[in-house]
Amino acid sequence: MTWCGGRPEPAFEAPWHAQLFAITVALNEAGHFDWPDWAERFGATLKAHGLAKELDGGEDYFNAWLETLEGFLQDLGVAEAAVLRDLKEGWTRAYLNTPHGAPVHLAAGEVAG
Repeated sequence: MTWCGGRPEPAFEAPWHAQLFAITVALNEAGHFDWPDWAERFGATLKAHGLAKELDGGEDYFNAWLETLEGFLQDLGVAEAAVLRDLKEGWTRAYLNTPHGAPVHLAAGEVAG
């Protein structure tokens, strides 16, 4: 956490940003890829999106992060495009059908995969 005016300020703008970061670190630590390879690919994604401006770790940054991770895992044979697509669609449906403020859950069998 960072500190602003004596109050703790979250290090991430949204919970999914922190979760995505944690998943990426865990995959790296589990030996699925080397961090320099990750950084090179992520930099290329940022450049392709024209995100050369200073980034604050907001939505555009983490959408590019997610795109990079999905592509990297597919290229490494760790994940299949169809499974990732089905997971996204399942989570989207679950999110849209969850009352505001309630936790979103992906039910067993929700994803075809």
